[in-house]
Formats: sequence, structure tokens, C-alpha cells
Amino acid sequence: METTGKTPPAGWALRAVTAAHVVAIAGQPVFAGVYLSGDYDGLRLHLAGADVVSSIAVLQLVVAGVGWVRLRSAWPFLGTLALVAAETVQYFAGLDGALWLHLPLGVLTIVALVVLTIAVWRRPPAVVDA
Repeated sequence: METTGKTPPAGWALRAVTAAHVVAIAGQPVFAGVYLSGDYDGLRLHLAGADVVSSIAVLQLVVAGVGWVRLRSAWPFLGTLALVAAETVQYFAGLDGALWLHLPLGVLTIVALVVLTIAVWRRPPAVVDA
């Protein structure tokens, strides 16, 4: 099988959703910092941001799944699946107040998402010639 090198619509959709995911998750440390500086509305913003990030993560999983089927490229789906699992643990650790897990997992999750997004933009799934 050979690739044409052209990024199809499914590849562009994956690029768009990963970029949106990075933008959304970048606000989370800011909202947490607002809260930790004494503004208790920051916690409300942090929770709303977590809901947005989680929703985008699920959308990204769907888009990556479509990309796997249409483009025959599993790595974006598998990476996103691992990321969604980490974000789910992260979400519930935050709700439970388990900061010993929530903070380091938050850093790890942001780094993993940025690395995945860079990979999707640098080496997107291409059309495969059958």
C-alpha cells in the first residue's frame, strides 16, 4: 500500500479537533491558578473547562475512529484512547479532591495531548491507495 501524501478531510478534521482540544486544555491550569490565588469563581471555571475538555476528547475519539476506518491509520485513535482514559481519571480525581493524582496527571495529560497534536499536524494520516 502506498500513500498519496494528500491530507483527506478526515485528516483535516483530526487536525482541527486536536487543535481545539489543546486550546481548551490550556485554560485549565489558568482557571486552577485563579482559584488557588483566592478567587473562588476560578473553581467553577475550572469545572466548566473540564466539561468542555472532556467533551472535545470524546469528539476527538470519534473523529480518530473514523480516521482509522477511512484512512487505515490506527495510531491517532490509540493515542486518543489513552488520552481519554487519562482525562477521565483526571476528571474524577479532581472531583474527589485527590490533588496528589490530579495535579501530576494534569501536567502529563497536557504534555501528551500537545505531543499527539504535533504528531497529527506533522504526520497526518494520508489517503492509502489500495
